[in-house]
Amino acid sequence: MSVTEPAVTTQTIGMRDTFVAAATELLDDDPRVALVLAEISRDRFTVAEQDHPDRVINVGIREQLLVSVAGGLALTGMRPIAHTIGSFLVERPFEQVKLDLGHQDVGGILVSVGASYDYPFTGRTHMSPGDVALIDTLPGWTIQVPGHPAEVPPLLRAAADRDDRVYLRLTEAPNATAYSAQGEMSVLRTGRRGLALAVGPVADRVLAATEGLDVTVVYTPTVRPLDTAVLRAALPDRADVLLVEPYLAGTSTHVLATALEDRPHRIAALGVARDHEIRGYGTIPDHDRAHHLTTAALSARARTFFRP
Repeated sequence: MSVTEPAVTTQTIGMRDTFVAAATELLDDDPRVALVLAEISRDRFTVAEQDHPDRVINVGIREQLLVSVAGGLALTGMRPIAHTIGSFLVERPFEQVKLDLGHQDVGGILVSVGASYDYPFTGRTHMSPGDVALIDTLPGWTIQVPGHPAEVPPLLRAAADRDDRVYLRLTEAPNATAYSAQGEMSVLRTGRRGLALAVGPVADRVLAATEGLDVTVVYTPTVRPLDTAVLRAALPDRADVLLVEPYLAGTSTHVLATALEDRPHRIAALGVARDHEIRGYGTIPDHDRAHHLTTAALSARARTFFRP
């Protein structure tokens, strides 16, 4: 059986654009909201910086300071949004994320761009396939990986209304369709021979890869906390789960294993490979192929895993 990639839909408004618009509205509407930048995307917030010079703060290329400033603002009662590329927001200042937000037990919203390898032309320094796994080592975080630009504003607005710690991971390679309105888990297809769990922007590929298979397909942009109640309700009698995440393979395996510990199950975890590092630059599709995240590769794995 031949498998084709889902049709590529040109997004006139990308995730970063919807984030900028939503964050600008929040700055206008909520005096508690502050935006902390480290040069990245500053050109997109020119008007907001002019309108709110006391609440739009650019710290320059100082990512550790970016997170520390967000922590300081949170201590004063502000609701900070810290934004830059994922590798500079999570990996480089991880100690500050752990201590200045987590250990101090204050809230904040980290919004990254670049996903695992959205900017391959910039090399490994701008790739962050391990960001979600790193945040997952810390307690008390909500982690959201929207799959479509339309899913970003409601997630950001909801986060701004709360006081917890939120990591919002944006991508330049979204689904063609928005499958969630408020970050909820949703069932896209039902079947009897197992379940495929698609996280964020891999949903189109998972749907295409499992076409013709008698399996349930579930989508979620919210991975922490993972809605295991909805997942268990959607799981057919055959507890075989194909987990497809757009970052480090197996990041959510421990959550699924705990959720299914009372019933026999199998889990196949797909994502960015753990056993080798891609050292070439290339393109996003090149990296998808290298990590076996194309529709064809996912289809081959699904047809092996869900074999009758």
